[in-house]
Amino acid sequence: MQIMKVDPRALKENPDRMRQSKSSTQADALMLATIKAVGIVQPPVVAPETDGGNGYIIDAGHRRVRLAIAAGLEEIEILVVDAANDNGAMRSMVENSVREALNPVDQWRGIERLVALGWTEEAIAVALALPLRQIRKLRLLANVLPAMLEQMALGDMPSEQQLRIIAAAGQVDQKEVWKAHKPKKGDTAPWWQIANALTKKRMYARDASFGDDLAQAYGIEWVEDLFAPADEDGRYTTNVEGFLGAQHEWMTNNLPKRGAIVEVNSWGQPELPKKGSQVYGKPSKSDHTALYLDRDGKVQTVHYRMPEAAKPEGAVGDGSVTGGDVADAVATPKVRPDVTQKGHDMIGDFRTDALHDALGRAPIEDDMLMALMVLAFAGQNVRVDSGADGTFYCGKRFSRHAVGLFDEHGKLAFDQDTLRVAVRSVLIDVLSCRRGMSNSGMVARIAGEAIGADEFLPNMGSEDFLLCLSRQALEASCAEVSVQPRPKVRETRTALVEHFATKHFVHPSGRFAPSADELLDWIRAGADTGVIGATPQNEGESGTDDLVEGEPEDADLPDHDVHDEDSDLRDAA
Repeated sequence: MQIMKVDPRALKENPDRMRQSKSSTQADALMLATIKAVGIVQPPVVAPETDGGNGYIIDAGHRRVRLAIAAGLEEIEILVVDAANDNGAMRSMVENSVREALNPVDQWRGIERLVALGWTEEAIAVALALPLRQIRKLRLLANVLPAMLEQMALGDMPSEQQLRIIAAAGQVDQKEVWKAHKPKKGDTAPWWQIANALTKKRMYARDASFGDDLAQAYGIEWVEDLFAPADEDGRYTTNVEGFLGAQHEWMTNNLPKRGAIVEVNSWGQPELPKKGSQVYGKPSKSDHTALYLDRDGKVQTVHYRMPEAAKPEGAVGDGSVTGGDVADAVATPKVRPDVTQKGHDMIGDFRTDALHDALGRAPIEDDMLMALMVLAFAGQNVRVDSGADGTFYCGKRFSRHAVGLFDEHGKLAFDQDTLRVAVRSVLIDVLSCRRGMSNSGMVARIAGEAIGADEFLPNMGSEDFLLCLSRQALEASCAEVSVQPRPKVRETRTALVEHFATKHFVHPSGRFAPSADELLDWIRAGADTGVIGATPQNEGESGTDDLVEGEPEDADLPDHDVHDEDSDLRDAA
């Protein structure tokens, strides 16, 4: 290795130089001004000719030599080194990489040049201090059409995702697409259109539920995606029909009890059977399971509930039929409520799950358990064969709780702990906030408030639930948590989802505690129908025959007694 002075015009360019892309005009002007002011700070690296000539070939510093000639320098210092076995390929690549990062096109060309000279991918990775995966990725990108590479070398680079799609396509496809979308001279290429034309649907192995046997049966061959993160399975196939067919066969072979395979709509949501409602809480044994394939071909599972037998048309909660006045009422314009019907369904599921969790785990005193039992059998979903008054139908499910109170001799014998477990189990079977026939009504909400079931409610700050809220309800939720409402409802909802990602949110309409007016109405209605000795047959008939002689009728009571009664009920609420 020696330093000598030569005429820069006598140096020969290396045809296999590493950096072949042209530098920018601004960078050349800056270096030219520096050379004119202080000369060349670092001498170019050259090597003697190996084919019998007596000249020198530039290994590193082509740009410095070119600009020194432009500056009019007669002599420059050069650093003469021995010629390498690979014609200086690795030395040139390392030197250029350290001085300034090579663009991807030059990297592709450099690696391919080294491979052609006998370098292995592992050796290149060690020499350049790059991961082996990166070297293989760059070699894959070297399959890009040469005409596209020339466009990229001009500084017109596609995004990484677009480059990934282009490199994965075949040369024939690339040539046809480039012919259709080739830009005019001086224009940039429409890479997004090119990538879109070369895009093929990929189905990934990580989303497959089937095994190797079905993959072989449907002719699926996995291809390694070198662009995927190293810690996940990047295998994929473009055999979309085979992938979906294998997924469908797997679902058919693994269909659970009370399960069904359903299709999806244009939004990618499952099409449940008619009248089926999705269960958002914990599914029960009587609920159904639906399997479907999402847009990525992945098997998804949802649970849904089919309605019970419908009541006669016109029937209300107490079994009576509404009169003609209600049917003939003039329709008024409907205003969207704060919570949609789906939102109420979700609230019902949330409340029921929380109530059951509280009944199973929350500390409850014995006297409270007895009070809850009385409340539970006042629920509108309870049916009991009563020998005292009326006939109410009850399922056989309660017998399984009662048999635990008997000993092996058939005698009623139990300890306090066994009784507590039985009472809690009965309350779980009876109390429900779900909408429909199983709804216990007000009593379930009273019970939930009494035992602190609000603490068991899930986080309602999810996208699914907030979609069910109106603009007014969303803005009210923003005010409670100091979140600034956005101009668009979607943006406001997104802000709330981000805010509640790490916090627990329960919408006021989802809490158990009923309003004072609702509770007062329920107490008054219970007081009106709970008169001892009253029977359903006496409703609507004159009660004068049952009055004790000399006792005044209700119509003759003073007004202040009525007000006092309302005050007592309001205090109770």
